[in-house]
Amino acid sequence: MNNNNDIPSYIESLKQKLHHHNYRYHVLNDPEISDSEYDKMMQELISLESSNPELLTQDSPSARVGAPPLAKFENVIHSIPMLSLDNAFSDEDIFEFEKRIKKILNTCDKILYTVEPKIDGLAVELTYENGKLLKGSTRGDGLRGELITENIKTISNVPIILQGLSMEIPSYIEVRGEVYIGKDEFKTLNNIRLQEGQPLFANPRNAASGSLRQLDSRITAKRPLKIFFYNISQINDISLESHSESLILLEKLGFTINPIIKSKVYIEDVLKYYRELSEVRDNLPYEIDGIVIKVDNLNFQKDLGTTSKSPRWAIAYKFKAIQETTKLLNIEVQVGRTGVLTPVAHLEPVNIAGVIVSRATLHNEDEIRRKDIKIGDFVLVQRAGDVIPEVVKVIESKRTGEEKNFEMPRVCPVCSSSVFKEEGEAHARCININCSAQIKERIRHFASKGAFDIDGLGEKLVEQLVDKKIISSSADIFNLKTETLKELERMGEKSAQNLIDAIEKSKMITLNRFLYALGIRHIGEHIAKILSNHFKKLDNILNSTQETFQTIYGIGSIVGDSIKNFLKSDENQKEIKRILNSGVQIIEENSHELPKLLTGKIFVLTGSLNSISRSQAKKSIEDLGGKVSGSVSRNTDYVVLGDSPGSKLDRAKDLGIKIIDEEEFKKIIETRI
Repeated sequence: MNNNNDIPSYIESLKQKLHHHNYRYHVLNDPEISDSEYDKMMQELISLESSNPELLTQDSPSARVGAPPLAKFENVIHSIPMLSLDNAFSDEDIFEFEKRIKKILNTCDKILYTVEPKIDGLAVELTYENGKLLKGSTRGDGLRGELITENIKTISNVPIILQGLSMEIPSYIEVRGEVYIGKDEFKTLNNIRLQEGQPLFANPRNAASGSLRQLDSRITAKRPLKIFFYNISQINDISLESHSESLILLEKLGFTINPIIKSKVYIEDVLKYYRELSEVRDNLPYEIDGIVIKVDNLNFQKDLGTTSKSPRWAIAYKFKAIQETTKLLNIEVQVGRTGVLTPVAHLEPVNIAGVIVSRATLHNEDEIRRKDIKIGDFVLVQRAGDVIPEVVKVIESKRTGEEKNFEMPRVCPVCSSSVFKEEGEAHARCININCSAQIKERIRHFASKGAFDIDGLGEKLVEQLVDKKIISSSADIFNLKTETLKELERMGEKSAQNLIDAIEKSKMITLNRFLYALGIRHIGEHIAKILSNHFKKLDNILNSTQETFQTIYGIGSIVGDSIKNFLKSDENQKEIKRILNSGVQIIEENSHELPKLLTGKIFVLTGSLNSISRSQAKKSIEDLGGKVSGSVSRNTDYVVLGDSPGSKLDRAKDLGIKIIDEEEFKKIIETRI
């Protein structure tokens, strides 16, 4: 900029660039700039708009940071009611649904449907005029909702300006979507609230709803909200014949569509999709509670019409509940690898989504107090995938007065050593490093997938080895002999030899995995990578000062103190030397840098791989500059096909994505190394 006359045009240029990069990132999954470059551009725009408030417009990308609080929400009447869906709970219900459709349409022909995951979130409606976001509202009672435009703008993948993909933007369009919070983001959000002493959200849906209905949109902007769009309720200038066609149009206009939606399928494939999704739902990054089935033909939808509550052309086929009520029988305290004492609830067994749950985490003593949990309480228990079930809340109305308060032990329940709770920390710890419970957990962590990845060294075997005093530290693993192992329970000579082979194979390890394996407090996989990228060699870390650690981006004083305290211990230094003297070789990151010949390529893995683990396949792709996605989209380059593939295969076929088997995949990897 040469003068103030250039500022308006420069701001407009920045806005257009940011809208473009939002579209590249959220819709095309093909960013052109780094996150840091995007953030720098956004901060520059915010700074210029702050200095020139008269140039701030409603469609600015800076709306993502939120606006000053409102006194209350205005109501908005939906031009077309946002009706709720009827629910189905069995295949018979779905067959009845189709039978009713055929009767109303007076046809014996097979009906085509579009099926999609039923996201457990909050339904919203967005209105655009001439390509600009005009207003956003909640579903409310279906007829009228709350006007939440400023909050909607803070969601990163909501287009404030429609981009279009070589097409004309409609002059008016109303779209509907589901706002949600991902599983990992929900866990992080609740951890923050726990640290701040705020009440926890019971589930991701409540968190999304509470976040979206904040009068201060600056609070909403700090919440990790996302949205999938699923419907066009009104549109000018463009004629559509099917629901699947409308989804394609939405994606072209810059709206994020769920990539695992299936279109134009018959009732048999609808039920197949339901079963496939029920099997993989725990692996999805967001919560779903069923599938939504919609008649694909829009003329049929009009002919079918609606009841006073629900459309006749759509239905939700619900999964089994993942939250159930049961009785808390007792609370046991477990000891982890760093000595942390964790209370665990013993429950009256309850079936949650097909799994019998009899134990659930209570996290720590402070949370038990905050939730007012007592032994004998009836509690709401939640299960999500492979995550340990947790107690969400107490059902106070079921209390009888016979419930008992729980007290954390003042000595370790395993070794009877003193328990110490540092000021400001939520967890109490056993301070005896020779506690057998800690030893077992450290060894399990050392052998885990993100560390040495020793196949066959599982929980039960570690317990036997420690209890029989065959091993007492991680370094002892490398001294195990077939003769000793084959005498153990459930271990024959072949199993023993397989474990010895796995241990030998594990001896070649990268620096970041080695650091993670040591089990240093606060050093997870991410921090271990930061350290390995910075120091390159183990000796550089061992000889570094505490001040050096604190100067590394992403490593604060707490992490720096933890590393140095660990390395100051003579016992820990001896353990590291014993591991290295056992033949372990640390492959330095800079000594085997692979050419980035898969840069920009996106892979999706489906089914079980036989000759290579998923984690190894993912690492090979990423080492060569490629990316691994959990879902198939138009931007996917390869779908790698294993045994018993899921719905990703059908999606890949529909989109014409290149499908390769395991052998072809290995050839791609090997020819590029």
